[in-house]
Amino acid sequence: MNNLNILFASSEVFPFAKTGGLGDVSGSLPKAISKLGADIRVVMPNYKGIPQAYKDKMEFMGYIFADLSWRHQYCGILKLVYEDVTYYFLDNEYYFSRNELYGDFDEAEQFTFFSKAIIEMLPLIGFKPDIIHCNDWQTGIVSLLLKANYKEPHYSKIKTVFTIHNLKYQGIFPKSVLSDLMNVDWQYFTPDGIEYHDCVNYMKAGLVYSDSISTVSPTYAQEIKTDFYSEGLKDILVKRSKDLYGILNGIDYDKNDPKTDRRIYAHYSADSISLKYENKKKLQEELGLPVRPEVPVIGIISRLTAQKGFDLIEHVLEELIQMDIQLVLLGKGDEHYKQVFEDAASRHRDKVSASITFSDTLAQRIYAGSDMFLMPSLFEPCGLGQIFGFRYGSVPIVRETGGLNDTVFAYNEETGAGNGFTFADYNAHDMLNTIRRAVSFYYDRKDIWKLIVERGMRADFSWNKSAREYMKLYHETLHK
Repeated sequence: MNNLNILFASSEVFPFAKTGGLGDVSGSLPKAISKLGADIRVVMPNYKGIPQAYKDKMEFMGYIFADLSWRHQYCGILKLVYEDVTYYFLDNEYYFSRNELYGDFDEAEQFTFFSKAIIEMLPLIGFKPDIIHCNDWQTGIVSLLLKANYKEPHYSKIKTVFTIHNLKYQGIFPKSVLSDLMNVDWQYFTPDGIEYHDCVNYMKAGLVYSDSISTVSPTYAQEIKTDFYSEGLKDILVKRSKDLYGILNGIDYDKNDPKTDRRIYAHYSADSISLKYENKKKLQEELGLPVRPEVPVIGIISRLTAQKGFDLIEHVLEELIQMDIQLVLLGKGDEHYKQVFEDAASRHRDKVSASITFSDTLAQRIYAGSDMFLMPSLFEPCGLGQIFGFRYGSVPIVRETGGLNDTVFAYNEETGAGNGFTFADYNAHDMLNTIRRAVSFYYDRKDIWKLIVERGMRADFSWNKSAREYMKLYHETLHK
């Protein structure tokens, strides 16, 4: 029985709006689930920054009003069918005509409005979901609102699934939000409910009130039940352990295919890896590095934050640069790490390139033009960079945490198994030694190196398997 109706709610969806992995997942998972026969539709805010080409094709369906305390807020509902999936865009000039998706002073109001409108638009669009699949804190209160305020027949049988993409960001606001914005009774403001250190916590609401919880890798699902990774929510995660599932993220293999990707310089496959070196030469050229195809290029594409292991990289950067390698960085983030890399790039123009920005095209060119891909994260719920690395033949060098631990396995010389290089302890010299090991294989064991590259390129990290696991989770949720 696959005739399920799913409403997938997310604050960002690629290609309409994206700040990180949530946008990638929301853009590709529903498409994969749709192919398995479910009627899955996606709802997101109608942000000002959505490209006009998509806005021009949206169809106006009508409008509702959502109440936030005394505020009676208009919400237009627009519809777009894109790549065989139906998308709904919730429109409000005040909340969604901003330059940034997140970080404004009234985020609580913004995403309470979004959560209420998700529920209240359902009669108007004529779609009755069996399950509303919510993602991260921005939609964390949907399950609470359904339980507390929506008793009408149209809503009574709807189940909820809540996916944690990154537990670090929780949506914590003053407790007045409960009555003022949500219009939810104070009986829900308890340590077992939405209360968190005398505030309300939207992520916690999703964990407490949803029928099922998932996160984006099996290892992360275990890690978040420990003090170190739980970000203060260990008790509720342990309590909900039987309802917590770890399902690995995938990537869209159609859009990210080195045989057809228009963003890269030259097309290639696991059967024609030599053509990958055309990408390397052109990347070196574009970034102003000496064109030396024989030298290993190590790629880093990441937010510049300590969570991503940049403190480790900074600690051994000079030792790393002394090796016969080139280091290519793309990303935005902390000013401190920006300075560290810009300084290194100016002092070592033949070795280091630092692009302190984000460019989808340059990202693909780095995956295609690099030999190795470095991800020494302190924690990594899933990580998509290593999967893009596999797809484009850039061998991952990672710390064994979260989804990195579920996808990258250290090459073992005795058994010949493995698809990358890994280290366990969060330690700069362990990372450096792992990079040295990878570089020595690149220079001195070319036959084995080629095998590792091909193994990654031939692996299947598409959404196919994970989409089937989500379907299984949906069916189990319906019977709770």
